[in-house]
Amino acid sequence: MARILVVDDDDDVRGFLAEALESSGHDVEQAADGEAALRRLVARNFQVVVTDLKMPKQGGMELLRRLRGEQPELEIIVLTAHGNVAGAVEAMKLGAFDYLEKPLESPAALRRIVERAIARRGLRDQAERSREEPAPRLSWGAPAMVAVETALRKVAATSATVLLLGESGTGKEVAAREIHRQSARAARPFVAINCAAMSEHLVESELFGHERGAFTGATTRQRGKIELCEGGTFFLDEVGELKLELQAKLLRVIQERRFERVGGSATIDADVRWIAATNRDLLDEQRAGRFREDLYHRLAVFPIRMPPLRERREDIPALADALLARIARALGRSELVLDESARRAITAASFPGNVRELGNALERAAILADGARITADDLVLMTSAPTTEAAGRSAPTMDEAENDAIERALQKFDGNRRQAADYLGIGLRTLYEKLKKRGVR
Repeated sequence: MARILVVDDDDDVRGFLAEALESSGHDVEQAADGEAALRRLVARNFQVVVTDLKMPKQGGMELLRRLRGEQPELEIIVLTAHGNVAGAVEAMKLGAFDYLEKPLESPAALRRIVERAIARRGLRDQAERSREEPAPRLSWGAPAMVAVETALRKVAATSATVLLLGESGTGKEVAAREIHRQSARAARPFVAINCAAMSEHLVESELFGHERGAFTGATTRQRGKIELCEGGTFFLDEVGELKLELQAKLLRVIQERRFERVGGSATIDADVRWIAATNRDLLDEQRAGRFREDLYHRLAVFPIRMPPLRERREDIPALADALLARIARALGRSELVLDESARRAITAASFPGNVRELGNALERAAILADGARITADDLVLMTSAPTTEAAGRSAPTMDEAENDAIERALQKFDGNRRQAADYLGIGLRTLYEKLKKRGVR
């Protein structure tokens, strides 16, 4: 729910707009002109303002100019008479989020554009909170991670494109956010998309936006995530999953720093800093014809490899304590601690899902634990942990522990590989590759 101010001198139009937004659960107030709107804006905080351009006493354009100077965090949507494109363009130049033509075709068009404005306001608020929150700690002393933190700090001070490499669950998005937090763009949005999770048919519209009528169902113009990221950092997770056609379009945006919405011809500047991540070997993907060489070189200006947890075992105890403290806060529990048996168990485990799997295991253990002390018995659901009985013997090799974890996960979900991968905290493709190495098709 958002607080929204609707400004229009026509009582019927104003009531229609307010009712349409209230039906979506928003808290809506009304004003008949710019002067009345300013009085309400002084008395109460709003996230979004929807205002007509033509009004007596004080029109929408003057209101927009005032608010850009006094409340720049507000998202402002302007209403303009049909055909008055010039007025809408001027409003956009002054900082309006978007515009709608009157008469509105349906309440749905208004609700969609307001939801997008709320989403961008959320990105800005998130950026503000991230500057206030303590920085996440990546390294706990392991040399491999100390080197990563040094690299992140140095590249953050530049505008270089970064390619984060490594297995699933190694903290690539955390690293991307840390680059953004330490950069000159920290006050602007950080936008992250998972290329593997987005529909092939919708990914282009999601990135670049679309114009009204660009395809069936495009009833209004929509800004894409690149446009909403203006001035910020754009994180492309699992970039190796993008289809070749979209890779070509992404290459153009990165090279020329401009793009067009789907179905549009107007060129839009893309002032964003690019960070990409993948758990694939993009050089192998190039040789197989699945990834463009020119895009690889554009992304890999500054490559950073995130080491798997098995290469930084000395970090596991301190990392587990930090994760457990966060889990305790989320669960509303008193401080949780690991006893020595639990510490031995997590240190001996292979964690094919890396930090993500460690966090999942600790959260399950925190739920199972009766008190504040977590024991090895509470870690019975840790997919790659040795049993309590085995903890006293020599630890299994990493390959043995990994194979055992995969075997038990597949048994648990009756051979469903997607569920097993989610349970292990690794990508489905990663699971297939591990099974292939074991001779399983």
